[in-house]
Amino acid sequence: MVIAMFGFVILLSGKASSRTVENDEVPSRPQQIEEHYQRAKVRTSDLENGVTAVIGKIYINASAKNIWAAITDYNNQKHFVPKLIDSGLISDNGREQVMFEKGKTGYLFFKKTVYIKLSIRGDYPQRLSFRQIEGDFKIYEGDWLIDRAPDGKGFVLTFQAKIKPNFFAPPMFVRKVQEHDLPMVLTAMKKRAESAESSLRASRASSQKKFPPPSGNSIIAE
Repeated sequence: MVIAMFGFVILLSGKASSRTVENDEVPSRPQQIEEHYQRAKVRTSDLENGVTAVIGKIYINASAKNIWAAITDYNNQKHFVPKLIDSGLISDNGREQVMFEKGKTGYLFFKKTVYIKLSIRGDYPQRLSFRQIEGDFKIYEGDWLIDRAPDGKGFVLTFQAKIKPNFFAPPMFVRKVQEHDLPMVLTAMKKRAESAESSLRASRASSQKKFPPPSGNSIIAE
């Protein structure tokens, strides 16, 4: 599961979603949809009291199951998510998961190591809601969404959050960090899920070659 923190994104922890992503300046022609979301789209805005809103989307040509597996791979995210130093699952009672992440953040001259502990609840594999229970933010809460893409083939992974650091950082700076780092995290999730999907398809193809289904004229001995 990935979550975008102040300068780096934290991964979060889920049946395939039947919802369809509503038009967000998405091309009307189905063949253009995948191309539209191949590269991460990120938008940010300033809310009241110094809170920053961020939303990012990316198209993933993989099953919802493999996308969910990528964003919930807490113990291995440091190996494939940029700027993560460490992460892991702390507890899981079946209703709520608690995980932590530590990573590097920064933009231009500002550099900082950030820690966050998250409470996570979700509806597999459509939505994950998260909120900080300990760490370097006054506010860090949001959702991961996995929605069927309009082309009916892949899925669109969405990250949306409200963020307010517990250290001095002007909202404009927070926006710049999110616009820089969130696309890297979304791209990492895309590569991870599509790689797993490719491996699964190759395994199935190999198995079919070794054990082809019987032809219609095959005679099965009693």
